[in-house]
Amino acid sequence: MKKLLLVLFITSISFAQNANRKFLSVKNNKTHYTVETSDGTYQFRFYSQKTVETTFIPKGESYNSNSHAVVQKPISNNGWFINIKENIEFGHDGITVRIVRSPFQISYYNKGKFLFSEKAGYTKVNDSTETLSFNLDNSEALYGGGARALGMNRRGNRLQLYNRAHYGYGDSAQLMNFCIPLVLSSKLYAVHFDNSAIGYLDLDSKKDNTLTYETISGRKTYQVIAGDNWTDLVGNYTNLTGKQPLLPRWSLGNFSSRFGYHSQEEVENTIRKFEDNNIPVDAIILDLYWFGKSVKGTMGNLEWDKDNFPNPDKMISDLNAKGVKTILITEPFILTTSSKWQETVDKKVLVTDKTGKPATWDFYFGNTSVVDIFKPEGKDWFWNVYKRLINQGVGGMWGDLGEPEVFPSKAITVGGKADEVHNIYGHNWAKLIADGYKKDFPNQRPFILMRAGYSGSQRFGMVPWSGDVSRGWGGLQSQMEIALQMGMQGLGYMHSDLGGFAGDYFDNELYLRWLQYGVFNPIFRPHAQEEVASEVARKDVKTMAKAKKSVELRYQLMPYNYTLSFDNNQKGTPLMRPLFFEEPDNKELTADAGTYFWGNDFLVHPVTIPIGEEPTYFEIYFPKSNNWFDFYTGKKHIGGKKEMVEIKEDYIPTFVRGGSFIPMIETIQNTTKYSLANFNLHYYFDESVANSSGKLYNDDGATPNAFEKGQYEMLNFTSTNNSKALTIKLSSTVGKNYASADKNVSVLIHNIKAKRIFVNGQEQVYKRFAEPLQVNVTMTKGTPSEVKIEY
Repeated sequence: MKKLLLVLFITSISFAQNANRKFLSVKNNKTHYTVETSDGTYQFRFYSQKTVETTFIPKGESYNSNSHAVVQKPISNNGWFINIKENIEFGHDGITVRIVRSPFQISYYNKGKFLFSEKAGYTKVNDSTETLSFNLDNSEALYGGGARALGMNRRGNRLQLYNRAHYGYGDSAQLMNFCIPLVLSSKLYAVHFDNSAIGYLDLDSKKDNTLTYETISGRKTYQVIAGDNWTDLVGNYTNLTGKQPLLPRWSLGNFSSRFGYHSQEEVENTIRKFEDNNIPVDAIILDLYWFGKSVKGTMGNLEWDKDNFPNPDKMISDLNAKGVKTILITEPFILTTSSKWQETVDKKVLVTDKTGKPATWDFYFGNTSVVDIFKPEGKDWFWNVYKRLINQGVGGMWGDLGEPEVFPSKAITVGGKADEVHNIYGHNWAKLIADGYKKDFPNQRPFILMRAGYSGSQRFGMVPWSGDVSRGWGGLQSQMEIALQMGMQGLGYMHSDLGGFAGDYFDNELYLRWLQYGVFNPIFRPHAQEEVASEVARKDVKTMAKAKKSVELRYQLMPYNYTLSFDNNQKGTPLMRPLFFEEPDNKELTADAGTYFWGNDFLVHPVTIPIGEEPTYFEIYFPKSNNWFDFYTGKKHIGGKKEMVEIKEDYIPTFVRGGSFIPMIETIQNTTKYSLANFNLHYYFDESVANSSGKLYNDDGATPNAFEKGQYEMLNFTSTNNSKALTIKLSSTVGKNYASADKNVSVLIHNIKAKRIFVNGQEQVYKRFAEPLQVNVTMTKGTPSEVKIEY
């Protein structure tokens, strides 16, 4: 123990922070501890055994409690332990804070393991810049900072915190629409800087083992979050900032989307093409032509253009009858040429300049202002636009340009100056819509597609996408990193415009590879500029047939995918997960975004370069925890090894974990036909797996908080293997307010040669050499079923 304390003391001295900062006193304030220093006060609050908040209040300033990110409530310090001797230590069994009095030093530990420490801590650089700096180990990989394309390990970059669109980006993008002041470390901790003002995150760009947060103003507050593993770490962060509500089930289906549909006739003809070709589709998204004939000069109208959409009520009603939701684009910009301009001026719902008049400026679409969503009147005005549309039958809302795309420093909102609220504009815009649904449409799950957000935006049901990516191979190459990083930062539904958005590059191979990736992506939404068709139903016959297979597989996986959404809702677990989630100590995986987990049971390796028809092989690493089976061919791959895998034209390399259960259904036209009355349960037998389990979550796909209301059922699956027989058990748990029905389950066991088969003790006749082996089971409420296979 003495050796450990000596090491800790040496570590603290070697990273000693601001030498001018002197410790004065420590005090227990019941809800937090305060530490007085010569230049200010530290406050420490615990949110759980794994999360602690540190705030520094410089002399002459007062404590600001306003957080736009945090929803978790601090716990009282009754459960803390504190040692005040030569040095100070307080915390829980998990995370602890240790303070060396002289030279003054704050360090953080999890279960006795050193995480990181303040370096200079708070420093006021000049009248416009304040920083918080920390020591890093020279070996740790760093992630976070929002949506960017930099390489999976982002250490070595200085990241601007200013939400900004990057039109037509490819395989790299320093700055994009989501700038989140969160850093995650391969040492299994995260630090979240709880301040919404613009600034920078410096992830050791000077190569001196320093992490620095730089801002123009605001709170000097950060939370340190620890985790026992990656899933635990992300779960603890989403406990702090909020969990994603479960999306409506239809949002996991296929979208018809382009920039844009010019008329009611074009909308109706497009959906007819999906129907005529039996291509599943659940929604159609209307870009800005729904309110204006031209791209420029009409933004802010937010009313149907009756010349081109003469009967929107009937159009929406007819689409709803077909099971197709209508989603409309909206923007917060009100042009001075808009039909709504004078109304918004008269009602004083726009941002202002220093004279109190509506602030205006020019950008691509015209001369404009923007709705002040921080002002109660602005928020109410904007929500009434949405309320009218939802009452008309619109099924989802698209919020575009919400960075805001152009937001000059001169603009003033009720929430603060433009630069102070810039990064939380999209965040609060999503909140406005989510709050409105709760108040006026409490029985409807919202769908809120947004291009910009902030820490915790997931709790409003935000569905983010990766902006105006180029329609090229470079654009596809960056998408895995962006989605994986954002899932780690709480926004589990980050996705891309499948096929690419920007440009007129025509490449059907690229389009098909992007859709094949999209199958194992949170949202399946092809979208592009209209020079090249984005919709599967508008492709040439050959491309359409191939793309249709991806759409059909997406629907077949609906039970599995919906269960992933449930886990994200309950635990914050990302749908897409990096390989290092499973092997955190494997240094070779810290920067790998080329292969990822889709949920727990799929391993996916997208094809991001053109292959053509030449035989091509990729080297793929198979995680060591299990053996893996090719989803399409059934070939077995040994875990813990790299293998050369041949790339096929019709699909991307996809593998299933040995011992896993994959529930699937037959293809349906849209989710109004979704049913588990008959479904397939695939089990991937591996002799090395003694026990395994899986589940399938089900509800009506529409009711908010269905699980919490008891309006759900959970189907549970377990396997036991004793080297002679495999036993699979199926059971269910039903919520108190859910009426469950019997289910016919085709249990499909892969990779097994059976000698005898029993269902609930009764021996069955079976196809002896079938692959997979099929066993039919009826699941009856309250009665478990058992399949036993002697092999």
